[in-house]
Amino acid sequence: TAGLFRGWLPTLAGYSAQGAFKFGLYEYFKKTYADAAGEETFNKYKTIIFLGASASAEFFADIALCPFEAVKVKVQTVPGWGRGLTDGLPKFISEEGVGGLFKGVGPLWGRQIPYTMMKFGAFENTVEALYKYVIPKPKSECNKTEQLGVSFLAGYIAGVFCAAVSHPADNLVSKLNSNKSATVSSIVQEMGMWNLATRGLGLRIIMVGTLTGLQWGIYDAYKVSVGLPTTGGAPEPKK
Repeated sequence: TAGLFRGWLPTLAGYSAQGAFKFGLYEYFKKTYADAAGEETFNKYKTIIFLGASASAEFFADIALCPFEAVKVKVQTVPGWGRGLTDGLPKFISEEGVGGLFKGVGPLWGRQIPYTMMKFGAFENTVEALYKYVIPKPKSECNKTEQLGVSFLAGYIAGVFCAAVSHPADNLVSKLNSNKSATVSSIVQEMGMWNLATRGLGLRIIMVGTLTGLQWGIYDAYKVSVGLPTTGGAPEPKK
């Protein structure tokens, strides 16, 4: 059973840092871009603003995640290499240097930026669609529990799309970090595009859908607890 928990600390630290950057900066960039666009332009092109804000946030979030992801993959895929973050991080630096920690940032951007654009863009539009076509009353008349239920459902639906979009790059990142001599082209040649896109996809859809639903549910529950509205729709741009 110990193998099930191998690499849990770099996973926890990395995704905690990434999540803080991702959600916090998304709110910042969404409001900044909405204010810059103005009300009329925002209402016309809001999906583009959602996508731009999420891509901007993820760019910085991945820089925070990358060192932890490199150590995690090494711990999990190379038997006996290390136990976790405390011994794995200094060992990784001694073997590959500080720059090696960011070796996978390009493929990580390739995986996570489309993933996050889908995650936030699909979520925002799914929330609007649920309130418009499924929920028999407007959001303003729903209680907090109902609103959080919409957040979880919209998050799960968005997660299904996220998994499909990001899966090829996810396989690339895992291969790159487990084999320091590997390159993107060598992995594509070895696996083929079909296997990159489909190997392990079913399990990833279940995992990512559930995880994304829970993330949105927890995030919106926190927002409600501090007196903020649940996510969905858009911030009011400055007139």
